[in-house]
Amino acid sequence: MSLTLQSEHFENGGEIPQLYTCDGKDLPPALHWSNLPPSTHSLALIMDDPDAPDPTAPQRTWVHWVLFNIPPTSDGLPEAGQKELPSGTQVGINDWQRPGYGGPCPPIGRHRYYFKLYALDIKLEGLNEPTKSDLEKAMQGHMLDHAELVGLYQRVK
Repeated sequence: MSLTLQSEHFENGGEIPQLYTCDGKDLPPALHWSNLPPSTHSLALIMDDPDAPDPTAPQRTWVHWVLFNIPPTSDGLPEAGQKELPSGTQVGINDWQRPGYGGPCPPIGRHRYYFKLYALDIKLEGLNEPTKSDLEKAMQGHMLDHAELVGLYQRVK
């Protein structure tokens, strides 16, 4: 079986509830995973939006959350996960140039938000608040499996 990633707050391809966005409390939603490869030594999570700034004319992928060295003994992240990350989990820098979660906040249109979970064959050393790019470079050659969960959000004006 392949690695799976789910949230109790929205279905894959479904709407992310406002609570988890800049229009709500900007909390990370609870995430749960299963079917880790047996030789998993750590997990990494990246949340990004490939539709920025406008889904009809995207110009860049906006990074919302970067986590790494999540212990393989964990089966997920609780709601508001930044305050209760599994012991040993490290946090990277998002595109607001700050560590931690920044929820969906699209300036126009309905955007897709990808939560990407990676099972790695090593624990990543020597990274201090990496960007998504830094983390992806460090993970090269060490990915055992990955899973994605996609949520949608459009602001009501």
